[in-house]
Parts: sequence; structure tokens; C-alpha cells
Amino acid sequence: MTDDANDPAAPAGETPAQKALRLKQARLDARPKPPRGGKFQRLQAAGVNPGANRPWTHK
Repeated sequence: MTDDANDPAAPAGETPAQKALRLKQARLDARPKPPRGGKFQRLQAAGVNPGANRPWTHK
């Protein structure tokens, strides 16, 4: 593991747990985000169609 003692983003007096949380949040923020707006957002907001949870009731 690398020694990040000279990390400019690290606040003074940061505990190892705080550092781990800060690094974890940075990794999560760097992940690609799902598309926003348009048809995708409408489909996601609509949720499950009525009856979709019981496919055996349809022919």
C-alpha cells in the first residue's frame, strides 16, 4: 500500500477511519452515473407495470 502522508486533500488530524471513509466516498463519486432525464427517467419512475409481478395470469 502507498503512503499518502503528503496527500493535499487530507485534512489535518484525520483519523484512519475518516481517511478510509473519504477515500471510499471518492471512489463512489467517481463511478459512472445512470442517464438522467428523458424516456429512461420516465420508465424508472413508472415502476412495475400492474400485473407484471404475476405473469402466470396472462395468456
